[in-house]
Amino acid sequence: MLALVILMSCTKEEKDDIYPEIKMDCCGGFPVNCDEVSRGESFTFVAQLSDNEELGAFSLDIHNNFDHHTHSTDPVPCELGAIKDPVNPFRLIGEYEIPSGSKDYLAEVEITVPADADTGDYHMMVRLTDKSGWQTLKGISFKVVE
Repeated sequence: MLALVILMSCTKEEKDDIYPEIKMDCCGGFPVNCDEVSRGESFTFVAQLSDNEELGAFSLDIHNNFDHHTHSTDPVPCELGAIKDPVNPFRLIGEYEIPSGSKDYLAEVEITVPADADTGDYHMMVRLTDKSGWQTLKGISFKVVE
């Protein structure tokens, strides 16, 4: 009887099975699909990140799309330039911590596009992971222009 009472008093630990969210349609989110950024200048990546329990970290991966591969998670396609071989493509890979205990976080990362970077089509992959390990991916197409 005692064992039954002890077992019944134990509560099941609830499992976090909800993906975190990346919102770009608020808070001055930038860049959004099909935006342009200028080489030799800086821009600020801005996104609202949220989770039902606790955020973990996020990463950014910027690489060229000169071969027209796709990662976009946006239903509206961007107009692409001609296919070309990269000479000096812009590349950035960065990982960023989110303060412990955060459920909501305004991500702001200053990014400088080198003055000698190839112009053309690029992708920004935003990966957001919550403390439970669930991950959300957002693909953004943009152009680097003169």
